[in-house]
Amino acid sequence: MNVGIIIIAAVVVILVLWLVLTYNALVRLKNRVENAWSQIDVQLRRRYDLIPNLVETVKGYASHERETLEAVIAARQRGVSASTVEEQGAAQNMITQTLGRLFALSEAYPDLKANQNFLELQEELTATEDRIGYSRQFYNDSVLKYNNKRQTFPSNLIAGKFPDKEYFEVEEPEARGPVKVQF
Repeated sequence: MNVGIIIIAAVVVILVLWLVLTYNALVRLKNRVENAWSQIDVQLRRRYDLIPNLVETVKGYASHERETLEAVIAARQRGVSASTVEEQGAAQNMITQTLGRLFALSEAYPDLKANQNFLELQEELTATEDRIGYSRQFYNDSVLKYNNKRQTFPSNLIAGKFPDKEYFEVEEPEARGPVKVQF
């Protein structure tokens, strides 16, 4: 009789320990995903802050390229107002495309291409793009670990209150290709 009680107690302790460890692992992974998203957000804010300065610099040299400048500002605004990972991904695709067209303008305006302020802003934006790329990769890796933990047996038995997270990815097929510039 005592052996049976000890076995039942051991099974209950092991089960409770497994529940606690699995729950805590899910919480840690969820927090890691949220932290990774905040790192992306920091880099995106940096990018949003650089864009108006870049547009103002270009405006002085290529003011008649209003359509391109307005597209960059509209893309920035869309990114600032995005609230979900999916919306943010679409907005970032749009920003990347419009910035590509903006940088292509510098080829048509040698004075702009030689402007020190433009070159510094372009370099800063390029560095920020690299940081965004790294942050996206870290975020997606964190989402992968979290979703795997959440969806695999036996942790999926207690993962009900932990929703799947979305990846931050390029969604529009045309965003995967080269930037098309037409004058």
